[in-house]
Amino acid sequence: MSTAPPRPNRLFRRLAATVAALALPVAGLVGLAGPAQAAASATATYTKVSDWGSGFEGKWTVKNTGTTALSSWTVEWDYPAGTRVTSAWDATVTSSGNHWTAKNLGWNGSLAPGATVSFGFNGTGAGAPSGCKINGGSCDGGTNPTDNPPSAPGTPTATGVTENALTLSWTAATDDKGVKNYDVYRNGGKLTTVTGTTFNDGGLTKGTTYTYSVTARDTADQTGPSSGELSVTTPGGGGTDPDPGSKVKLGYFTNWGVYGRNYHVKNLVTSGSAAKITHINYAFGNVQNGKCTIGDGYADYDKAYTADQSVDGKADTWDQPLRGNFNQLRKLKAQYPHIKILYSFGGWTWSGGFGQAAQNPAAFADSCYALVEDPRWADVFDGIDIDWEYPNACGLSCDTSGAASFKNLMSALRTKFGASNLVTAAISADGSNGGKLDLADYAGAGQYVDFYNVMTYDFFGAWDAKGPTAPHSPLTSYAGIPIAGFNSEAAITKLKGKGIPGSKLNLGIGFYGRGWTGVTQDAPGGTATGPAPGTYEQGIEDYKVLKSSCPSTGTVAGTAYAKCGSNWWSYDTPATIAGKMTWLKNQGLKGAFFWEFSGDTANGELANAIHTGLQ
Repeated sequence: MSTAPPRPNRLFRRLAATVAALALPVAGLVGLAGPAQAAASATATYTKVSDWGSGFEGKWTVKNTGTTALSSWTVEWDYPAGTRVTSAWDATVTSSGNHWTAKNLGWNGSLAPGATVSFGFNGTGAGAPSGCKINGGSCDGGTNPTDNPPSAPGTPTATGVTENALTLSWTAATDDKGVKNYDVYRNGGKLTTVTGTTFNDGGLTKGTTYTYSVTARDTADQTGPSSGELSVTTPGGGGTDPDPGSKVKLGYFTNWGVYGRNYHVKNLVTSGSAAKITHINYAFGNVQNGKCTIGDGYADYDKAYTADQSVDGKADTWDQPLRGNFNQLRKLKAQYPHIKILYSFGGWTWSGGFGQAAQNPAAFADSCYALVEDPRWADVFDGIDIDWEYPNACGLSCDTSGAASFKNLMSALRTKFGASNLVTAAISADGSNGGKLDLADYAGAGQYVDFYNVMTYDFFGAWDAKGPTAPHSPLTSYAGIPIAGFNSEAAITKLKGKGIPGSKLNLGIGFYGRGWTGVTQDAPGGTATGPAPGTYEQGIEDYKVLKSSCPSTGTVAGTAYAKCGSNWWSYDTPATIAGKMTWLKNQGLKGAFFWEFSGDTANGELANAIHTGLQ
């Protein structure tokens, strides 16, 4: 890093990390008309979002064109032989031969008059959809069928969970002409059909996570929308990871996001992201005087939530012992027990205290354990994450504690937290010769961590105000890259070369973009006059904003870039994330993580891209 200023892998405390991405070019917008009978209350329109030759991304948009609310929707269409859906998000998509059916999920079935909702999918083949039906009628609008499909059953719950069996229960669906039976799905595939509202599932594997949902079928054999999803991990299997073969899908949740960003734990539920992640890093706790300390007491455990803001719809009271984000995370875990939550300490702004902590690692570990396991919220956290930026190197400040300090610190934390808690760390992705990864004993510390989150983003940005423009999260090197070794592949290769197995490494994804202004060249490598304007900080912007404000104009080194006017941005899109997830799996990595939730769209499309890419 001697050739450039330090890379900010974490944003300042009250500045939310921003995310960028962009909408892929719309290849075609087709309203498909179906059979003679049509639905008076709804239409469905198909968009081919992108086509990369070996596959494509499609999207259906459902609109309530009636005067009364819709409680559910089902879209059906036909593909010619050779064209098929390979993965989908924001709907349950099934097929029978060449006939495809998409049903709403538990959270997006209700549509007020005039409202719209979309779901997307990836597919292969060159065929176009035909014979579209929405709720049994034509997709271009018409008369509603007289027999409505059943409602969604309640989200299933599990009892009697053992290493190899459990019992599911759910509340009954309703239907105007009666419910005949229920289809039970496990891990996305239909498992069985039952007539009651319970099912005993046996033959399971210990230490394994299973996801269940239920749909109802009426006497006319119509199926309704899916229930919510339940994830259950069977006990056993050993180690700190209940399912060692599973891929990590981890997101950072920032405590300052509850302020200007108005992003709360409940947003993880409404976006659908909670069902698609495995871990949350709660950021950040501070490091002061050699100890772990609270980062923001008000946001962490004191802020009172109203019923509409709360995960479970229940308002906080003035006298309850725990409020704030910690209590909301507790409620989230009650609904999504598969999620592991780690308390993360440090980050870009608060890493300056680690040098003093390294002088007495045991005392530091004791202080962290006392804070993470505080009786008021001990049930919320499953371990600790250390974001030291950077040991024996420079970040916001420069550390001179020595190459062994990081190893000593992680060893003390593992000793104190034991085998039953997760101990992880976010680390540099500087793959250059003599760079940050060569200045501390990451290999020695690796024996004490469950996994490393390799911060494979923020390689380049407008802290170099004149450019050259370059993608901030390149997967690989490319001709003209400003600094050799500043890419994901170089970082992972260097870490593996130090003896750290891929099964302990997570690939980092930024849910934001970095950009310059005063740029005339579309391709990377152009000159600039300074950072592009951003919502919270110059040179950085959320994906949810850039997706529409500056759509992608090209890709380089496995990520996207965009030029709009004189502004130039780089960021990841669902398509580039899909490519990175394929690369990740080929490298045998543990999984992926991202910074951070609030940069994603309201329906969590980037989190979904990670989820679908790692299935």
